Amino acid sequence: MTWHEYHEATRHSVEALKRSRHFLDSANMPEPFRHYEGTPLLDLPADPVLGEVPADGAAWLSQLLFHAAAVSASKVAPGSRDRYALRVNPSSGNLHPTEFHFRTRGLQDWPDGLYHYRPSSHMAEQRGRGDFGTGLAESSAPVVFVLTSIAWREAWKYRERAYRYCLHDIGHAWQSLAIAAGAMRCESFASGEFDDDSVAVTWRLHEDEWPMLVVELRGESILLGGQPEQETVCFGGAANSLSKETVKYRAISEIHEATKTRLARGGLRGKGEVALTAAGLSAAAFGGVARKRRSALDFRGGEERISQAQLLELLAEAVRPVAADFGGEQFVGLYLYVHRAEGLEAGVYRYRAERGELEQVASGDQRVAAAGLSLGQDLAGNACVAFSMLADLERATRRYGDRGYRYVFFEAGAIGQRLYLGAESRGLGATGIGAFYDERVQEYLGVEPAEGRVIYHFAVGYPVADPRVEA
Repeated sequence: MTWHEYHEATRHSVEALKRSRHFLDSANMPEPFRHYEGTPLLDLPADPVLGEVPADGAAWLSQLLFHAAAVSASKVAPGSRDRYALRVNPSSGNLHPTEFHFRTRGLQDWPDGLYHYRPSSHMAEQRGRGDFGTGLAESSAPVVFVLTSIAWREAWKYRERAYRYCLHDIGHAWQSLAIAAGAMRCESFASGEFDDDSVAVTWRLHEDEWPMLVVELRGESILLGGQPEQETVCFGGAANSLSKETVKYRAISEIHEATKTRLARGGLRGKGEVALTAAGLSAAAFGGVARKRRSALDFRGGEERISQAQLLELLAEAVRPVAADFGGEQFVGLYLYVHRAEGLEAGVYRYRAERGELEQVASGDQRVAAAGLSLGQDLAGNACVAFSMLADLERATRRYGDRGYRYVFFEAGAIGQRLYLGAESRGLGATGIGAFYDERVQEYLGVEPAEGRVIYHFAVGYPVADPRVEA
């Protein structure tokens, strides 16, 4: 299966949704947390404040992970006592297919080795002690992360289309990690060009975890000092079972296998800098923004407006180049359904990133259209602004082969995370929308597939309070 075949096969249409007979099997819902049982557990200090000088490697890691990947709140399901976790990094359906693995080398008072982050208890599972490789050609970075995806967690609800959402979530998690690192005066660089199978073996990943992105961290705030050289020992650990039954979807297996084959190599290197999305905030203030981020349940319709200056600042922050080996080109463009923005007529706009300008392509009230195109989800019409992200998949896959299919979704997820944090820092809320009528969006915007395909919807506005959330 090629990227094109997969993308066409997983489009939403009214007819396809009417034919669907899919019902969620609640009894077989995957566990939300992956554990590698039988490994040593290392404590990370609780409730660290971003901006405080860490005392050692454990405190440094705690600050980073607490603001990049940790549990941030909980929700109580309506009509029950069931409580489920929300996390700092967003996820489609709050299903969290992404896992954070990391390797350390030379951190002060912290053993070198391989680790898996356990967000349920904010601890590090030590999967190996000593000097381990990363699967990359010579990485001297003191901290290296591998972000993996467990497709079944998404496929349980979204079936074949779930691979799209897994890729979005890698983009969310990557930027969550990169921006938190940036607030800690660290640079990050992401590598998408690697041998998947080699990385999976090097990092001792369970067979249901697929490596998607390798992220290296360097910076003056990383406390180095190390410990006496120790014998390299692999603890491994047994991965917990997530469901009594795992349903495998052929289309997901085939597109993942296809994107493991790189037809072009030697991607352009990004510049390496990390821009803080919540521009102008102190590290401590940014930490609060990161921990408060939520996916809005809905937005207040009313007369409240986003200012034109706020909107343009938000857009500029969202589309800055990413620091990655595939970051030399940008493949995702933004179309906006502007409902309530000061100084802007209601209508559809295209964001011209190279000029930092909005170009109006249609006028008139877009609330019904935005909601309708997003599978009838009212929040797309109640927001101040809704977005369609269109990706030049043809150009990306000419450059990187089918591997490029991953990169455009990573880029869209990265833009989404920056929109999340940028909105939160301005007293707004946001939510990502993965479900939309693909072909109808293209027709409504007048964009041919060869010019760009819709891959993500988003909305920003004034959120309604969610009574289910407990801090």
